[in-house]
Amino acid sequence: MLRVIVCLKQAIDVTQLKMDSKTLRLMTEEAPRKISDFDKNALEEAIRIKECLGCEVVTVTVTAEEAKTTVKEALAMGADRAYVIKDPKIAGIDTLTTAKILAEAIKRLGAFDLILCGEASIDSFSGQVAARLAEILGIPLLTSANKVIVKDSDIIVERNLSSRYETVKAKMPALVSVTWGINQPRIPSLMAIMKASKKEIVEWNIEDLGFTSEKLESSDMTIEILDVSVPKIERKKRKLEGENAAETAEKLVKALIQEGVIGGGDF
Repeated sequence: MLRVIVCLKQAIDVTQLKMDSKTLRLMTEEAPRKISDFDKNALEEAIRIKECLGCEVVTVTVTAEEAKTTVKEALAMGADRAYVIKDPKIAGIDTLTTAKILAEAIKRLGAFDLILCGEASIDSFSGQVAARLAEILGIPLLTSANKVIVKDSDIIVERNLSSRYETVKAKMPALVSVTWGINQPRIPSLMAIMKASKKEIVEWNIEDLGFTSEKLESSDMTIEILDVSVPKIERKKRKLEGENAAETAEKLVKALIQEGVIGGGDF
């Protein structure tokens, strides 16, 4: 039976971010968390492969916070088992360290055929973890997947390159990062949510994977966010008037051209 591993990040729900009106800083600590959107696409694709060919779907999550709610959602969607590397010392680690921790966890899970990741996370959007993970594991990397086909021991991917599509093939095991357009993630049914409570969730800390606190706290493995704020925007409050609607419209168009909002022309 095929074994598909899906890497899930518990990310900030950017649609529910609030701003401090006095400092204009985003209140990220209070924001709710959820499965990163692209990762949910990856999970949906894994479940579709499971429904079509039959396979085991396992999720792996690296987090510094409690993640049971998001992990249970993944299980309700159709994942068979979830592994969570949860440790407060993980807070602030860079993408390379995240990939190293994921790689060590995946090695401990044993043989696999396919790893699916989102092409980026919705909060940091660095898009580096998948590539780093594939390099560490020494397996082929297929990015920007808009379509995934498993055929025998091959993985065939249609890549969305904005201006064109490209079809590539690799031998499994391989890692594929997917785009948001690959599918529409399902909403779990009540029965699926109830069944998820009986599925296995395994928690590890960094020591379980052979990482030490001193190593993670070194300066070259962490990222310090200096500031997250909203740019201050003020209206110019210009009032345009004319003798009639046509004259007012002409003044509006000229003003928009002067501000660079639209291109110039003959008026």
